[in-house]
Amino acid sequence: MRTRGTLRLATRGSTLARRQATLVKEALENRRYEVELVTVETTGDQIRDELIHRLGKTGAFVRELDERVLEGDLDGAIHSMKDMPTEQPDDLVTAAVPERGRPGDYLITPEGATLEELPQGATVGTSSLRRRAQLLSERPDLTVEPLRGNVDTRLEKLLAPSLQAEHEERSEADKERKGNTGEEDFEPEFDQTVDEWFDGLSELEKQALGREVETEYDAIVLAQAGLVRSGLDHYVDAQELPTGTFVPAPGQGALAVTATDGETATEIQSAIDHPRSRVETTVERTVLAELGGGCIAPIGIYAIVQGEYVHATVSVFNRDGEESVAATRDLPVENHATAAREFAQDLADRGAAELIENARKETESESEPSQEDQPEGK
Repeated sequence: MRTRGTLRLATRGSTLARRQATLVKEALENRRYEVELVTVETTGDQIRDELIHRLGKTGAFVRELDERVLEGDLDGAIHSMKDMPTEQPDDLVTAAVPERGRPGDYLITPEGATLEELPQGATVGTSSLRRRAQLLSERPDLTVEPLRGNVDTRLEKLLAPSLQAEHEERSEADKERKGNTGEEDFEPEFDQTVDEWFDGLSELEKQALGREVETEYDAIVLAQAGLVRSGLDHYVDAQELPTGTFVPAPGQGALAVTATDGETATEIQSAIDHPRSRVETTVERTVLAELGGGCIAPIGIYAIVQGEYVHATVSVFNRDGEESVAATRDLPVENHATAAREFAQDLADRGAAELIENARKETESESEPSQEDQPEGK
Protein backbone atom coordinates (compact mmCIF):
# COMPACT_ATOMS: atom_id res chain seq x y z
CA MET A 1 0.00 0.00 0.00
CA ARG A 2 1.23 3.52 -0.78
CA THR A 3 2.65 5.29 2.23
CA ARG A 4 2.09 8.76 0.72
CA GLY A 5 -1.68 8.38 0.50
CA THR A 6 -4.16 8.17 -2.33
CA LEU A 7 -3.03 8.52 -5.93
CA ARG A 8 -5.16 11.34 -7.40
CA LEU A 9 -5.58 11.20 -11.18
CA ALA A 10 -7.28 13.71 -13.48
CA THR A 11 -9.84 12.65 -16.08
CA ARG A 12 -12.26 14.35 -18.42
CA GLY A 13 -15.89 14.16 -17.39
CA SER A 14 -17.49 12.46 -20.41
CA THR A 15 -18.97 9.01 -19.93
CA LEU A 16 -16.30 7.45 -22.13
CA ALA A 17 -13.45 9.30 -20.39
CA ARG A 18 -14.72 8.17 -16.99
CA ARG A 19 -15.02 4.58 -18.17
CA GLN A 20 -11.47 4.66 -19.53
CA ALA A 21 -10.18 6.25 -16.36
CA THR A 22 -11.87 3.52 -14.37
CA LEU A 23 -9.91 0.92 -16.34
CA VAL A 24 -6.69 2.62 -15.23
CA LYS A 25 -7.98 2.98 -11.67
CA GLU A 26 -8.84 -0.72 -11.46
CA ALA A 27 -5.47 -1.74 -12.89
CA LEU A 28 -3.67 0.31 -10.24
CA GLU A 29 -5.94 -0.96 -7.48
CA ASN A 30 -5.08 -4.50 -8.55
CA ARG A 31 -1.49 -3.55 -7.75
CA ARG A 32 -2.57 -2.39 -4.27
CA TYR A 33 -2.73 1.36 -4.94
CA GLU A 34 -5.48 3.61 -3.65
CA VAL A 35 -6.80 5.80 -6.49
CA GLU A 36 -9.14 8.79 -6.65
CA LEU A 37 -10.39 10.09 -10.01
CA VAL A 38 -10.77 13.88 -10.26
CA THR A 39 -12.89 15.29 -13.08
CA VAL A 40 -11.45 18.30 -14.93
CA GLU A 41 -13.30 20.12 -17.73
CA THR A 42 -11.21 20.89 -20.81
CA THR A 43 -11.40 23.38 -23.67
CA GLY A 44 -12.53 20.58 -25.98
CA ASP A 45 -15.42 19.81 -23.64
CA GLN A 46 -16.48 23.45 -23.41
CA ILE A 47 -16.57 24.16 -27.17
CA ARG A 48 -19.14 21.64 -28.31
CA ASP A 49 -20.07 23.02 -31.73
CA GLU A 50 -16.64 23.16 -33.34
CA LEU A 51 -14.86 20.44 -35.25
CA ILE A 52 -11.75 18.98 -33.65
CA HIS A 53 -9.35 20.49 -36.21
CA ARG A 54 -10.71 23.99 -35.52
CA LEU A 55 -10.38 23.94 -31.73
CA GLY A 56 -7.04 25.70 -31.77
CA LYS A 57 -3.70 24.01 -31.30
CA THR A 58 -3.45 20.29 -30.65
CA GLY A 59 -4.35 19.29 -27.10
CA ALA A 60 -7.85 20.72 -26.70
CA PHE A 61 -8.81 17.71 -24.54
CA VAL A 62 -5.49 17.46 -22.69
CA ARG A 63 -3.95 20.73 -21.58
CA GLU A 64 -6.08 21.53 -18.54
CA LEU A 65 -5.56 18.06 -17.08
CA ASP A 66 -1.79 18.23 -17.43
CA GLU A 67 -1.71 21.77 -16.02
CA ARG A 68 -3.26 20.47 -12.79
CA VAL A 69 -0.51 17.85 -12.62
CA LEU A 70 2.29 20.34 -13.27
CA GLU A 71 0.86 22.68 -10.63
CA GLY A 72 1.08 19.83 -8.11
CA ASP A 73 -2.67 19.61 -7.49
CA LEU A 74 -2.87 16.05 -8.84
CA ASP A 75 -0.49 13.11 -9.16
CA GLY A 76 -1.25 12.29 -12.79
CA ALA A 77 -3.72 12.54 -15.66
CA ILE A 78 -5.41 9.90 -17.81
CA HIS A 79 -5.76 10.61 -21.53
CA SER A 80 -6.86 9.01 -24.74
CA MET A 81 -3.46 8.90 -26.41
CA LYS A 82 -4.74 10.04 -29.80
CA ASP A 83 -5.80 13.35 -28.18
CA MET A 84 -2.30 14.05 -26.84
CA PRO A 85 0.04 16.51 -28.55
CA THR A 86 3.38 14.99 -29.52
CA GLU A 87 5.23 17.74 -27.64
CA GLN A 88 5.01 17.72 -23.85
CA PRO A 89 6.37 20.06 -21.18
CA ASP A 90 9.89 19.09 -20.08
CA ASP A 91 8.78 18.17 -16.57
CA LEU A 92 5.97 15.90 -17.80
CA VAL A 93 6.40 12.26 -18.88
CA THR A 94 4.15 9.51 -20.14
CA ALA A 95 4.37 7.42 -17.01
CA ALA A 96 2.40 4.46 -18.37
CA VAL A 97 0.75 3.12 -21.49
CA PRO A 98 -1.64 0.37 -20.34
CA GLU A 99 -2.42 -2.49 -22.71
CA ARG A 100 -3.97 -1.04 -25.84
CA GLY A 101 -7.59 -1.60 -26.82
CA ARG A 102 -8.82 -2.18 -30.35
CA PRO A 103 -7.05 0.34 -32.61
CA GLY A 104 -9.34 0.44 -35.64
CA ASP A 105 -12.61 2.03 -36.74
CA TYR A 106 -16.18 0.77 -37.04
CA LEU A 107 -18.70 1.68 -39.72
CA ILE A 108 -22.11 1.74 -38.07
CA THR A 109 -25.46 1.78 -39.87
CA PRO A 110 -29.02 1.14 -38.65
CA GLU A 111 -29.14 -2.08 -40.73
CA GLY A 112 -25.54 -3.29 -40.39
CA ALA A 113 -24.54 -2.47 -43.98
CA THR A 114 -20.95 -2.58 -45.16
CA LEU A 115 -19.19 0.35 -46.81
CA GLU A 116 -19.73 -1.25 -50.22
CA GLU A 117 -23.44 -1.69 -49.52
CA LEU A 118 -24.11 1.97 -48.73
CA PRO A 119 -26.32 3.58 -51.38
CA GLN A 120 -24.91 6.00 -53.95
CA GLY A 121 -24.41 9.41 -52.34
CA ALA A 122 -25.01 8.11 -48.82
CA THR A 123 -24.39 10.53 -45.95
CA VAL A 124 -21.72 9.43 -43.47
CA GLY A 125 -21.03 11.26 -40.22
CA THR A 126 -17.57 11.94 -38.82
CA SER A 127 -15.65 14.97 -37.60
CA SER A 128 -12.28 13.32 -38.26
CA LEU A 129 -10.32 14.69 -41.20
CA ARG A 130 -8.57 11.32 -41.48
CA ARG A 131 -11.78 9.31 -41.64
CA ARG A 132 -13.31 11.77 -44.09
CA ALA A 133 -10.36 11.50 -46.48
CA GLN A 134 -10.24 7.71 -46.19
CA LEU A 135 -13.97 7.37 -46.84
CA LEU A 136 -13.82 9.62 -49.89
CA SER A 137 -10.76 7.81 -51.19
CA GLU A 138 -12.74 4.54 -51.17
CA ARG A 139 -16.16 6.00 -52.08
CA PRO A 140 -15.89 9.44 -53.76
CA ASP A 141 -19.67 9.49 -54.16
CA LEU A 142 -20.29 9.69 -50.41
CA THR A 143 -21.39 12.85 -48.64
CA VAL A 144 -19.38 13.20 -45.42
CA GLU A 145 -20.99 15.48 -42.84
CA PRO A 146 -19.66 16.69 -39.46
CA LEU A 147 -20.61 14.71 -36.37
CA ARG A 148 -19.65 15.56 -32.80
CA GLY A 149 -20.78 14.50 -29.37
CA ASN A 150 -20.21 11.62 -26.99
CA VAL A 151 -20.45 8.08 -28.34
CA ASP A 152 -24.08 7.68 -27.23
CA THR A 153 -25.02 11.06 -28.73
CA ARG A 154 -23.52 10.11 -32.10
CA LEU A 155 -25.33 6.79 -32.11
CA GLU A 156 -28.62 8.48 -31.25
CA LYS A 157 -28.17 10.89 -34.17
CA LEU A 158 -27.69 7.92 -36.50
CA LEU A 159 -30.62 5.87 -35.21
CA ALA A 160 -33.15 8.68 -34.74
CA PRO A 161 -34.58 9.02 -38.30
CA SER A 162 -35.34 5.32 -38.84
CA LEU A 163 -36.76 4.89 -35.34
CA GLN A 164 -38.93 7.96 -35.66
CA ALA A 165 -40.21 6.78 -39.05
CA GLU A 166 -41.04 3.36 -37.61
CA HIS A 167 -42.77 4.97 -34.63
CA GLU A 168 -44.96 6.98 -36.99
CA GLU A 169 -45.84 3.87 -39.04
CA ARG A 170 -46.73 1.92 -35.94
CA SER A 171 -48.80 4.80 -34.57
CA GLU A 172 -50.81 4.90 -37.80
CA ALA A 173 -51.23 1.13 -37.65
CA ASP A 174 -52.54 1.45 -34.10
CA LYS A 175 -55.13 3.97 -35.28
CA GLU A 176 -56.27 1.54 -37.97
CA ARG A 177 -56.39 -1.27 -35.44
CA LYS A 178 -58.54 0.79 -33.07
CA GLY A 179 -60.75 1.94 -35.95
CA ASN A 180 -61.41 -1.58 -37.19
CA THR A 181 -65.04 -2.60 -36.70
CA GLY A 182 -64.32 -6.32 -36.61
CA GLU A 183 -64.06 -7.32 -40.26
CA GLU A 184 -62.87 -10.90 -40.47
CA ASP A 185 -60.27 -10.18 -43.15
CA PHE A 186 -58.53 -7.42 -41.23
CA GLU A 187 -54.85 -8.20 -40.61
CA PRO A 188 -52.86 -5.72 -38.52
CA GLU A 189 -49.62 -4.53 -40.10
CA PHE A 190 -47.65 -5.12 -36.89
CA ASP A 191 -47.89 -7.85 -34.26
CA GLN A 192 -47.20 -5.36 -31.46
CA THR A 193 -48.88 -2.12 -30.47
CA VAL A 194 -46.70 0.98 -30.55
CA ASP A 195 -46.48 0.93 -26.74
CA GLU A 196 -45.39 -2.72 -26.72
CA TRP A 197 -42.79 -1.95 -29.38
CA PHE A 198 -41.50 1.06 -27.40
CA ASP A 199 -41.17 -1.00 -24.21
CA GLY A 200 -38.94 -3.44 -26.08
CA LEU A 201 -36.46 -0.78 -27.21
CA SER A 202 -33.07 -0.35 -25.58
CA GLU A 203 -32.40 2.79 -23.55
CA LEU A 204 -30.19 4.04 -26.39
CA GLU A 205 -33.04 3.61 -28.91
CA LYS A 206 -35.54 5.31 -26.59
CA GLN A 207 -33.22 8.31 -26.27
CA ALA A 208 -32.76 8.38 -30.05
CA LEU A 209 -36.50 8.36 -30.60
CA GLY A 210 -36.83 11.69 -28.82
CA ARG A 211 -33.82 13.35 -30.45
CA GLU A 212 -34.32 16.26 -32.84
CA VAL A 213 -32.87 15.37 -36.24
CA GLU A 214 -30.77 17.97 -38.07
CA THR A 215 -28.84 15.67 -40.43
CA GLU A 216 -30.00 12.23 -41.52
CA TYR A 217 -26.96 9.95 -41.53
CA ASP A 218 -26.90 6.68 -43.43
CA ALA A 219 -23.81 5.66 -41.47
CA ILE A 220 -21.28 6.97 -38.97
CA VAL A 221 -17.69 6.00 -38.20
CA LEU A 222 -16.45 5.54 -34.63
CA ALA A 223 -13.32 4.21 -32.98
CA GLN A 224 -13.67 0.56 -32.06
CA ALA A 225 -12.20 1.06 -28.59
CA GLY A 226 -14.55 3.95 -27.82
CA LEU A 227 -17.64 1.98 -28.78
CA VAL A 228 -16.58 -1.10 -26.82
CA ARG A 229 -15.51 0.85 -23.73
CA SER A 230 -18.79 2.74 -23.77
CA GLY A 231 -20.59 -0.60 -23.47
CA LEU A 232 -22.77 0.22 -26.49
CA ASP A 233 -21.31 -2.20 -29.03
CA HIS A 234 -24.04 -4.75 -28.25
CA TYR A 235 -26.81 -2.34 -29.28
CA VAL A 236 -25.69 -1.52 -32.83
CA ASP A 237 -24.59 -3.30 -36.00
CA ALA A 238 -20.94 -2.41 -36.58
CA GLN A 239 -18.67 -3.38 -39.45
CA GLU A 240 -14.91 -3.37 -38.81
CA LEU A 241 -13.01 -1.24 -41.32
CA PRO A 242 -9.67 -2.74 -42.43
CA THR A 243 -6.67 -1.06 -40.81
CA GLY A 244 -4.68 -1.44 -44.02
CA THR A 245 -7.04 0.94 -45.84
CA PHE A 246 -8.51 2.87 -42.94
CA VAL A 247 -5.21 3.34 -41.14
CA PRO A 248 -6.03 4.39 -37.55
CA ALA A 249 -5.05 7.64 -35.93
CA PRO A 250 -1.72 7.51 -34.05
CA GLY A 251 -2.35 6.09 -30.59
CA GLN A 252 -5.99 5.21 -31.27
CA GLY A 253 -7.27 2.66 -28.77
CA ALA A 254 -4.45 3.42 -26.33
CA LEU A 255 -4.61 5.24 -23.01
CA ALA A 256 -1.77 7.15 -21.39
CA VAL A 257 -1.07 8.29 -17.84
CA THR A 258 1.02 11.43 -17.61
CA ALA A 259 2.86 12.54 -14.47
CA THR A 260 5.77 14.75 -13.49
CA ASP A 261 9.13 13.07 -13.91
CA GLY A 262 10.00 11.42 -10.62
CA GLU A 263 9.08 8.72 -8.11
CA THR A 264 5.34 8.72 -8.81
CA ALA A 265 5.86 8.32 -12.56
CA THR A 266 8.28 5.46 -11.93
CA GLU A 267 5.79 3.71 -9.66
CA ILE A 268 2.94 4.06 -12.16
CA GLN A 269 5.11 2.73 -14.97
CA SER A 270 6.20 -0.26 -12.93
CA ALA A 271 2.60 -1.04 -12.00
CA ILE A 272 0.63 -0.82 -15.27
CA ASP A 273 2.88 -0.03 -18.26
CA HIS A 274 2.46 -2.48 -21.18
CA PRO A 275 5.81 -2.67 -23.04
CA ARG A 276 4.39 -3.79 -26.39
CA SER A 277 1.74 -1.06 -26.42
CA ARG A 278 4.37 1.50 -25.50
CA VAL A 279 6.63 0.45 -28.40
CA GLU A 280 3.78 0.52 -30.91
CA THR A 281 2.46 3.90 -29.84
CA THR A 282 5.98 5.33 -29.61
CA VAL A 283 6.51 4.47 -33.27
CA GLU A 284 3.18 6.04 -34.25
CA ARG A 285 3.72 9.23 -32.28
CA THR A 286 7.32 9.55 -33.42
CA VAL A 287 6.26 9.40 -37.07
CA LEU A 288 3.51 11.95 -36.35
CA ALA A 289 5.94 14.27 -34.57
CA GLU A 290 8.37 14.15 -37.49
CA LEU A 291 5.67 14.72 -40.09
CA GLY A 292 3.81 17.36 -38.08
CA GLY A 293 0.18 17.96 -38.89
CA GLY A 294 -1.43 16.90 -35.63
CA CYS A 295 -5.19 17.42 -35.94
CA ILE A 296 -5.03 19.57 -39.08
CA ALA A 297 -4.14 16.92 -41.67
CA PRO A 298 -5.63 13.52 -42.57
CA ILE A 299 -2.91 11.21 -41.23
CA GLY A 300 -3.20 7.53 -40.33
CA ILE A 301 -0.33 5.73 -38.59
CA TYR A 302 -0.53 2.20 -37.26
CA ALA A 303 2.27 0.07 -35.81
CA ILE A 304 2.19 -3.50 -34.58
CA VAL A 305 5.03 -5.52 -33.05
CA GLN A 306 5.80 -8.66 -35.07
CA GLY A 307 8.71 -10.53 -33.55
CA GLU A 308 11.89 -8.47 -33.84
CA TYR A 309 10.23 -5.85 -35.98
CA VAL A 310 7.49 -3.25 -35.73
CA HIS A 311 5.34 -3.29 -38.86
CA ALA A 312 4.39 0.33 -39.50
CA THR A 313 1.71 1.55 -41.93
CA VAL A 314 1.32 5.24 -42.76
CA SER A 315 -1.11 7.07 -45.03
CA VAL A 316 -1.30 10.83 -45.55
CA PHE A 317 -4.15 12.29 -47.61
CA ASN A 318 -5.35 15.62 -48.83
CA ARG A 319 -8.70 16.77 -47.43
CA ASP A 320 -10.83 15.14 -50.16
CA GLY A 321 -8.97 11.85 -50.29
CA GLU A 322 -7.96 12.42 -53.91
CA GLU A 323 -4.20 12.49 -53.26
CA SER A 324 -2.20 10.40 -50.86
CA VAL A 325 1.23 9.20 -49.84
CA ALA A 326 1.20 5.75 -48.27
CA ALA A 327 3.82 3.17 -47.32
CA THR A 328 4.61 0.32 -44.95
CA ARG A 329 7.94 -0.58 -43.39
CA ASP A 330 9.31 -3.09 -40.90
CA LEU A 331 11.27 -1.24 -38.23
CA PRO A 332 13.67 -3.02 -35.86
CA VAL A 333 12.32 -3.13 -32.31
CA GLU A 334 15.73 -2.44 -30.80
CA ASN A 335 15.90 1.08 -32.29
CA HIS A 336 12.27 1.64 -33.20
CA ALA A 337 12.19 5.36 -32.39
CA THR A 338 15.18 6.19 -34.59
CA ALA A 339 13.87 4.00 -37.40
CA ALA A 340 10.46 5.68 -37.12
CA ARG A 341 12.03 9.11 -37.58
CA GLU A 342 13.87 7.92 -40.68
CA PHE A 343 10.64 6.42 -42.06
CA ALA A 344 8.83 9.70 -41.51
CA GLN A 345 11.53 11.66 -43.28
CA ASP A 346 11.31 9.37 -46.30
CA LEU A 347 7.53 9.88 -46.39
CA ALA A 348 7.97 13.65 -46.12
CA ASP A 349 10.38 13.63 -49.05
CA ARG A 350 7.92 11.57 -51.11
CA GLY A 351 5.22 14.24 -50.84
CA ALA A 352 3.69 13.82 -47.38
CA ALA A 353 5.15 17.14 -46.22
CA GLU A 354 3.49 18.96 -49.10
CA LEU A 355 0.09 17.41 -48.38
CA ILE A 356 0.37 18.38 -44.71
CA GLU A 357 1.41 21.94 -45.54
CA ASN A 358 -1.56 22.31 -47.89
CA ALA A 359 -3.87 21.04 -45.14
CA ARG A 360 -2.35 23.57 -42.74
CA LYS A 361 -3.06 26.41 -45.16
CA GLU A 362 -6.66 25.24 -45.62
CA THR A 363 -7.17 25.16 -41.86
CA GLU A 364 -5.72 28.65 -41.45
CA SER A 365 -7.99 30.02 -44.17
CA GLU A 366 -11.02 28.43 -42.49
CA SER A 367 -10.08 30.04 -39.18
CA GLU A 368 -9.87 33.57 -40.63
CA PRO A 369 -13.11 35.46 -39.84
CA SER A 370 -15.20 36.51 -42.80
CA GLN A 371 -16.61 40.04 -43.09
CA GLU A 372 -19.86 38.82 -41.51
CA ASP A 373 -17.89 37.35 -38.59
CA GLN A 374 -16.16 40.62 -37.67
CA PRO A 375 -17.25 42.19 -34.35
CA GLU A 376 -19.41 45.28 -34.55
CA GLY A 377 -17.38 48.44 -35.02
CA LYS A 378 -14.48 46.62 -36.74
